[in-house]
Amino acid sequence: MSCAETIAQYAFRSLGYGERLLPRSDFTLCQQVTLIGSGLIWNVYFGVLALAAGFFLATALALGKSSDRWLIRKPCEWFIFVLRGSPLFIQFFIAYQALVLLPRQGIEILGITVDTSWTTRAWAGALFTLFLNTSAYTAEIFYGALRAVPKGDLEAADAYGITGWNRFRRIQWPTMLRLAWPAYTNEAIFLFHATTLVFFSGFPAFQQMGDALYYAGYFADKTFNPFIPYPIVAGYFIILTLLLQAGFGIVNRRLNRHVAPNQRQRLKLRPAQIIR
Repeated sequence: MSCAETIAQYAFRSLGYGERLLPRSDFTLCQQVTLIGSGLIWNVYFGVLALAAGFFLATALALGKSSDRWLIRKPCEWFIFVLRGSPLFIQFFIAYQALVLLPRQGIEILGITVDTSWTTRAWAGALFTLFLNTSAYTAEIFYGALRAVPKGDLEAADAYGITGWNRFRRIQWPTMLRLAWPAYTNEAIFLFHATTLVFFSGFPAFQQMGDALYYAGYFADKTFNPFIPYPIVAGYFIILTLLLQAGFGIVNRRLNRHVAPNQRQRLKLRPAQIIR
């Protein structure tokens, strides 16, 4: 089988398309690169959706933590503290065990039975866990940025009669994003790296639709040589990191378009801050 035929058969196997049987012998480099790249689709799925949804929850949590009302501030503080204080792998385990406890026949709401079996699948349960985790970390970043908004900007807004929601939307939120964006970029990179933990969590891969590590583990077990599939996974994530840095860099330049070029904050990849 040529490399082109291998790509045609296995490029979207992780999504349920193409050849269902995995290679059993004569493993080629093309097969490993193709199948691991196919599994990477799920890592991108987890990262993109968790990051997109977590951005909005994190904004709400940051506002809640900065609130003067105790009933709003304390739940936000504890949510952020618990999710940031516990390991992500433990969160996967607890989430899976909690979802398994849901009734197998579903939950009846207003006479309608809602199916719950799908919640223990990796595409749903693991995504939900990653969403909560990144929301907590991002909320702390946004909260720090909110606290760093210059008081002069807020006083100027008050002087012009801009208050409430309009002040947040036009003054605080853009400034918060500009200040938080470099740290938020590192959080996004970490989140995509953290998607590899889904392979080790209790959430099963539906119909062998595994992520990149799923296929890397398969080839490592079959060939007894982990020094080919796992570096391939690392290479894919390095490329993904470069793409993330480029994309977030474009947004960063947009957020700082009003700042003089020599005073703009440039995004820098800080591995020491990504690993936590």
